[in-house]
Amino acid sequence: MEQNTFNLALPVAIGSDHAGFEYKEEIISYLEAKGLNVNDFGPFSADSVDYPDYAHPVANAVENGEAAFGILICGSANGVAITANKHQGIRAGLCWGEEIARLVRQHNDANILCVPARFVDKVAAIKMTEIFMDTPFEGGRHANRVGKIACN
Repeated sequence: MEQNTFNLALPVAIGSDHAGFEYKEEIISYLEAKGLNVNDFGPFSADSVDYPDYAHPVANAVENGEAAFGILICGSANGVAITANKHQGIRAGLCWGEEIARLVRQHNDANILCVPARFVDKVAAIKMTEIFMDTPFEGGRHANRVGKIACN
């Protein structure tokens, strides 16, 4: 039984570090071409930056219900995923292929897509974004597991 999909009436929150800057710009163009609103939390150039400065605002926007979902991009995507997952209401999934992007939504109800810019090309990043955005959470047996993730 399929469960929730994203409320695309809300904007998509996006951020990166310097390694993911070009990918961020490409993904923003893709989302805007689809008619979606995007909140770009930066950075606004390819100058060297610290990824937590951008991952935390994206995670906050998603966690507070101000964004439909989030996208974070850095070199390996590990840094942004680790940072975002410090937030209780966040399930950030590191994706390097289409099937992983589908599964983190179907099985883990991920609400932030983390893209490793140094390990996938821009076409793959766009395709993963599309799949992540369009794939609903299956619920069922997965809902019980997802319910056990938070540290309350």
